Amino acid sequence: MTTSLKTLAAVAVLACATTVVAAQELKIGYVNGERVLRESNQAKAAQTKLEAEFKKRETEINDTGNKLRAAAEKLEKDAPTLSETERTRRQRELAEQDRDFQRKRRELMEDFNQRKNEELASISERATRIIRQLADSEKYDLILQDGVFAASARVDMTKRVIDALNNGK
Repeated sequence: MTTSLKTLAAVAVLACATTVVAAQELKIGYVNGERVLRESNQAKAAQTKLEAEFKKRETEINDTGNKLRAAAEKLEKDAPTLSETERTRRQRELAEQDRDFQRKRRELMEDFNQRKNEELASISERATRIIRQLADSEKYDLILQDGVFAASARVDMTKRVIDALNNGK
């Protein structure tokens, strides 16, 4: 469901709930999931962990890229003095090395993104459990997450969710 449809559905639910529960106070909360995944200690620790996990491969790829650039510059500088067959051979080698370099860089990015998504999914899962616990313990009628155009500080529970994540609850 797209974000605008989710928002429309939430507004419709809210409208129906207010008519059904006209005499009761409706308790609504809002959580900014992006902020939770950016500011919680677990998210920061996951980012540090990922950087450490991929640092060696990233350094190797950067070194390879620098060597490849140096080889390309050397070929360009030496090209006028090389025979046609030697220049063609070195260009082919350079092109092959560049394809290998691009493939390794792409694989690194894919692996990094996959691991990042795994880490964020784990944090998101814990945050969802905390949101459910808050909803149950504090008797919220409705808690919205993301897809909200505006939410007042009165209903914004994001800080409480981040604090609960940080406290390991």
